[in-house]
Amino acid sequence: MSQPEIRLLLADVDGTLVTDDKVLTDAAKAVVCDLGRAGIAFAITSSRPPRGLRMLVEPLTLKMPLAGLNGGVLVNPDLSVIECRKLDPASARQAVGLLQEQGLDVWVYTETDWLVRNLAGPHVAREAWILQFSPTVVAAFTDAHLAQAVKIVGVSENSDLVAACEGHARTVLGGTVSAARSNPYLLDITNPQANKGAVVITLARILNIPPSQIATIGDMPNDVMMFVKSGLSIAMGNASDAVKAKANHVTDSNEDDGFASAVRRFVLPTPTQGPKPASKETAV
Repeated sequence: MSQPEIRLLLADVDGTLVTDDKVLTDAAKAVVCDLGRAGIAFAITSSRPPRGLRMLVEPLTLKMPLAGLNGGVLVNPDLSVIECRKLDPASARQAVGLLQEQGLDVWVYTETDWLVRNLAGPHVAREAWILQFSPTVVAAFTDAHLAQAVKIVGVSENSDLVAACEGHARTVLGGTVSAARSNPYLLDITNPQANKGAVVITLARILNIPPSQIATIGDMPNDVMMFVKSGLSIAMGNASDAVKAKANHVTDSNEDDGFASAVRRFVLPTPTQGPKPASKETAV
């Protein structure tokens, strides 16, 4: 089976595009420039909120929409909102209750805010370091908060508990939400149309290309959703065996410039192919 012609590469951020220390390497920056020269568009999607992606816009000269909160909020590179897919308030309330019953801490992300109940809770300090902004502490998640919820996160130091809660949430909440781990310690719950697979379809529409001409690369279970919607999928070397099994190719780890290596091996045209004509972009 021949490889599809690629017009867009959609990349996860943490564990994929950046190192564990959240460094964007020179190799990663260089290969994104090479994509542009080859006429291949580049976009990012992440469980991070849009504010937590802004530091990548300038060094990568990003022009395509950024898909934050697993596609729950789609923004332009200047962070102006294109589209927001909130959770149903009743589903949001049920999700909070389910996560708390299972012993997980809970965060709530709205279009603009990150809400927590305990500033000293598990992974809060590291998340704030990654996002480069601090959460807002609330006494409780009110109906007003949950009416604006785009993503609810279950958090624990126990990765086995988080994995078990992923399956439990899917069983109990069914099709009213999308539930997938973005990190061994974080379970993301979003609108069923706010997932990375839906991001592939949205970007295909924006670029006026078939999803088969989109390549995707990631490392976590929430990235599998975009793997199955794209024409070419690549798992990072640091991904689990289960995630690797869902991808067409496996590259090196994010600590070994696996992103740059994958782009050169699987996405960029060979010298005999030459650059591809630029994709037709529509206004957003």
